[in-house]
Amino acid sequence: MHFNILTIFPEMFPGTLSGGVVGRALDKKIWTYDVINIRDFATNNYGSVDDEQFGGGVGMVMMPEVLGAAIDSIKNPGKIIYFSPRGRTLNQKMVREFVNEPDDQVYTLLCGRYEGIDQRVIEEYNITELSIGDYILSGGEIAAQVFIDSAVRLLDNVLGGGDEATQNESFEIGGLEWPLYTRPSVWRGHKVPEVLLSGHHGNIERWRKQQSDEITKERRPDLIKEN
Repeated sequence: MHFNILTIFPEMFPGTLSGGVVGRALDKKIWTYDVINIRDFATNNYGSVDDEQFGGGVGMVMMPEVLGAAIDSIKNPGKIIYFSPRGRTLNQKMVREFVNEPDDQVYTLLCGRYEGIDQRVIEEYNITELSIGDYILSGGEIAAQVFIDSAVRLLDNVLGGGDEATQNESFEIGGLEWPLYTRPSVWRGHKVPEVLLSGHHGNIERWRKQQSDEITKERRPDLIKEN
């Protein structure tokens, strides 16, 4: 899987992606990336990439001629994704769909800044808009790292244990994950539920399902409606 990252802050990459299982996968070239500095395509000596909005209003807009030139410089952009509060909210199902795309696994991630990007760029390149949540960030770089991390960890040979490493996680099971425990069995007076120490796999599975259902109902009832 390869990512082209369009940003005015190239120093922000790989950032957190250099650590953990995703970082090890990068070292093994299971995934690769290129960073394209949008400012390199500015048309004036000041390196300007933004201008005032037509129609007035607070906030600057990233200019189409600069963004278009930056995108055109990429030999194989693949699917282009722009991180925006207007986009569909990214979820685990969508991540799996991106990972399982039959075409070449190439994604161009456009990290916006300021008020956003010129709408004509979105239309010209048939760009997919994605959001990572109902809040506002100062730019798309963190969202791009979230997207890459969520996708890369699903690739073969990234997580130990293969598919079993992800199949019991929150959202993969149709809800939220059950409580987790490890040694010691008693910590500061808190005991591990007896059922988890019983060795009875049927009872353990039923307990986990019950816990998952209760937590999901309390914290994310919308997930129940989806299923």
